[in-house]
Amino acid sequence: MNISENLKNKHFINLEDFTPDELKGLIDLALELKKEIKQKGSIDILKGKNLVMYFSKPSLRTRLSFEIGMAKLGGNSYVIKQDEIILGKRESIEDTSRVISKYADAVTIRTFAHNDVETFAKYSSIPTINALTDLSHPCQIMADILTIYETYKSYKGLKLNYVGDGNNVTNSLLTGCASFGIDITVSSPKGFEPDTNEINKAKEIAKKTGSKIEIINDPAQGANGADIIYTDVWTSMGQEAEAEKRKEIFKEYQINENLMKHANKDAIILHCLPAHKGEEIDFDTFEKYSKTVFNQAENRMWAQMAILLSVIK
Repeated sequence: MNISENLKNKHFINLEDFTPDELKGLIDLALELKKEIKQKGSIDILKGKNLVMYFSKPSLRTRLSFEIGMAKLGGNSYVIKQDEIILGKRESIEDTSRVISKYADAVTIRTFAHNDVETFAKYSSIPTINALTDLSHPCQIMADILTIYETYKSYKGLKLNYVGDGNNVTNSLLTGCASFGIDITVSSPKGFEPDTNEINKAKEIAKKTGSKIEIINDPAQGANGADIIYTDVWTSMGQEAEAEKRKEIFKEYQINENLMKHANKDAIILHCLPAHKGEEIDFDTFEKYSKTVFNQAENRMWAQMAILLSVIK
């Protein structure tokens, strides 16, 4: 099994911290793990290793994919919820980090402030994995890229159109597509585009890989000739008070039969889930393309297993 020694004990917080070759190596490892473990059921390569997972946001896919993935690698996982330690409140982030470092071999954090994860990593002597912040969602994007590769057996020559809110997923998707040489167009309402700094980071990477990056406001224009149409909820966690207002703003940004007519005939749909059917995607379109969406959900586990196996000593 080809496991890069360059990533050992390295934090997995921002995709731009890794070279395109390192990220491609993780996808190759995920494919290898998926094939081997589907045949064997599990391998004991991380036997005796312990993963701590902290959640200050609700989780289905993130928790199960990490927890079951760690078990399939022979390791153990332990979940800490927000009400048990309240990261940065009951005890400083710095001290919490140093304590967990004494017990575990890696930690995943799913929280709101991106700076909290970076502070935790600064004081941690074990790998810290970003399992989602308000700024980014790198693990999700690795699963997305894995799904795209399984579908098309390539990265080059593909176009992805993201339709909707320029949120944390979009920010990481820009960097992910740029790193793998995938062209990406983001179609968002004016004022809801991705983070400017994240756009600029992706554009710097794209200069080296040849990826084309475009930020526009017209979803039909963005879908034109696309191989992948990607969406996410219009209202992310923590924005619930804006839900009704956002429904009005985003009503022209729904993935439906009319929008898919602009995409390539064999295009796929990706959605990081949960899906609010009738909002960002209509029910019939979701069901028509759901096989790829749920493969994408499964691939969270395989991509994260590759990350865990690469960073844990």
